[in-house]
Amino acid sequence: MTSTDKPSVLFVCVHNAGRSQMAAAWLAHLAGDRVEVRSAGSAPADALNPAVVEAMAEAGIDITDQHPKVLTTEAVEASDVCVTMGCGDTCPVFPGKRYLDWTLTDPAGQGVEAVRPIRDEIRTRVEGLIAEIAPAPGNASRG
Repeated sequence: MTSTDKPSVLFVCVHNAGRSQMAAAWLAHLAGDRVEVRSAGSAPADALNPAVVEAMAEAGIDITDQHPKVLTTEAVEASDVCVTMGCGDTCPVFPGKRYLDWTLTDPAGQGVEAVRPIRDEIRTRVEGLIAEIAPAPGNASRG
């Protein structure tokens, strides 16, 4: 784990305008301060996908203050878990890190109707990740 004694997760997709932004927003929303959250892109877009912003707003999460960020070696190095989403081998690999690759439809160029199921799939995967790395107090034991 990082020096903050809480797990840190980096979500990476190509443009950091859709999938990785939704995943980061869900993780921050659902886990609160139990997890440190980052997102980045291997070739960041100029702005967030408007359909992604709208789909997240429908779920009660405002991401209008976010912006695409470039993937850095430092961001990977500072994270315990790196979740890639369609960016291939562009993410640097460091020993001792956990890497997950989530195959998700790219919301680029799609309307909000097409983004909703992607948003919901990401939420489900994020909930599973939280259960593994940062269960809520009182939910840590398994029978």
